[in-house]
Amino acid sequence: MRPLTYVFLLLLIISSTCESSTTLEDTCKSFAAGHPSIDYNYCVKTFRADNASATADARGLAAIAAKIAGAAANGTARRIAALCASEEDAGRRERLGVCAEVYSVAVDQLGEAAKDIARGEDKSTRDALTQLSAALDAPGTCEDAFGEADDTSPLAAEDAEFRKLATMALGVAALLSPPPSAPRISD
Repeated sequence: MRPLTYVFLLLLIISSTCESSTTLEDTCKSFAAGHPSIDYNYCVKTFRADNASATADARGLAAIAAKIAGAAANGTARRIAALCASEEDAGRRERLGVCAEVYSVAVDQLGEAAKDIARGEDKSTRDALTQLSAALDAPGTCEDAFGEADDTSPLAAEDAEFRKLATMALGVAALLSPPPSAPRISD
């Protein structure tokens, strides 16, 4: 190959990487603008933890966000199982059981959401939004189980982190969805 060809290929690769980086940054700017409690830097840092985000388009980023939230839910489910195994108090085991159930369901919902997003169809995206919204209930339900018993949750940190990740997944996926069309009024 001639040196000019190498230069051209290098510029093409750099351009492609910059464009994807811009997609990630633009997506995080749009998301953060609507979610002041989860800032732009958190969004970028979260995506950069997954190498595929460097070259992902907006749909790819939404699927990655669902997978990241799913991994967090799965990690929380494993922690809950460990806590249940060592817990001697029956009431606390019951509360942990509530958390185990909702996080198990959230793992499934987030997996389905990632698949739905990847399909790239409007209906699939709407289905994904429904799954993501439902998964977002897990930390609140878990915390409520402890709060109703006037007990301190051993999962408060995990619940807070998962809430941020699930909110991000839902918000980024919502950016893919076209706004609902206004009803047509006939004369």
